[in-house]
Amino acid sequence: MNIYIGNLNYRVREDALKLVLEEYGAVESVKVIKDRETGRSKGFAFAEMPDNTEAEHAIEQLNGTDYEGRTMVVKEARPKE
Repeated sequence: MNIYIGNLNYRVREDALKLVLEEYGAVESVKVIKDRETGRSKGFAFAEMPDNTEAEHAIEQLNGTDYEGRTMVVKEARPKE
């Protein structure tokens, strides 16, 4: 399952976010989205978790929780249109 993680602190790194998600199961990848021109984080990321049950558990547990001083928005990512 592809997961959207929003409202992230701009200092959050991919490896740190992966460690948080791994508490709930296997994580294939984490990608913090960055501005092309400045290279700064845009404050959101996508993560891929192969097991849907683990991914749903991670979403339930992490959505609305505080991480690095910000309240995370965690939900299943919508496909690109």
